Amino acid sequence: MMAAGPAPLVPAALLGRCPRCGRGPLFIRVLEVREECPVCGLDLRAHDAGDGPAVAGIFLVGAIAVIAALIVDTKFGPPLWVHAVLWPVVVLPLTVGVMRVAKAALLGLNYRHRQGV
Repeated sequence: MMAAGPAPLVPAALLGRCPRCGRGPLFIRVLEVREECPVCGLDLRAHDAGDGPAVAGIFLVGAIAVIAALIVDTKFGPPLWVHAVLWPVVVLPLTVGVMRVAKAALLGLNYRHRQGV
């Protein structure tokens, strides 16, 4: 049961769905990609995101966190321990979220551009 074309990239990436059918879950755990889609049977091992999701997480969330920390420090001047408690709680979930979406998007793009392989 093969779909007519690849699933829409943005919704599939945001929801963590299969790049072919857009219905099957892409991840087993938080960032671990399944070996194959349980709905359409697409072999997901052939599509690799590489280091792109980690780079996206570091650059995007890192820039946002530094800017936010500077704004918070300038506006409110909290003690150093507040920064030490606040920013890991904000940065870690954001980084994992960005990495998940980036990994799903890169797998989707990889699938779209390697269909004939």
